[in-house]
Amino acid sequence: MVAHIGNPGPAPFIAMGVFFVGVGAAYGAWWFSAHRPARLRRAPVIGLGVVAGACFVLATIFPILLGARPSLGRPSTAATLRIVSPRQDEVIRGDPASIPVELQLEGGTIVPFTSLRLVPNEGHIHLYVDDSLVSMTTGLSARIAAAPGVHELRAEFVAVDHGPFDPRVAATVTFTVRRT
Repeated sequence: MVAHIGNPGPAPFIAMGVFFVGVGAAYGAWWFSAHRPARLRRAPVIGLGVVAGACFVLATIFPILLGARPSLGRPSTAATLRIVSPRQDEVIRGDPASIPVELQLEGGTIVPFTSLRLVPNEGHIHLYVDDSLVSMTTGLSARIAAAPGVHELRAEFVAVDHGPFDPRVAATVTFTVRRT
């Protein structure tokens, strides 16, 4: 996945404008070829086709010419995450049990939106029980359900695109659910 870290500047917006000019030129070439007599369509169709092709090429290379560099890596963060509840080796009663989850995040900010514009220290929380995703939350508290047995809860602070930070920011506890 290609994502920009930080502010990518005006290059993507200029490239998008050039691309849409190319779309307009391609539409114009089609319109002339479909609606004009044969003797009047050749020059405009060729001219608009050349403009459309040039726009598509420019839209592709323009961000690179302006110095915008996509990042193929993941953003990093200084955040740390801790599971406050449930506690390690806690026994919870129920069948299934409703388990309150409380987390503590330091150095990071929970944001309520998804984006491909990755910002270090901003993201969401994913909760996994026994390696199965059970919750994606924009808060530090949640409620999950678990059947009787021994379970592993993993909480992970992920970037705004729901991908992991590098290095990952996660915490894990093991708890047991017993029938009442």
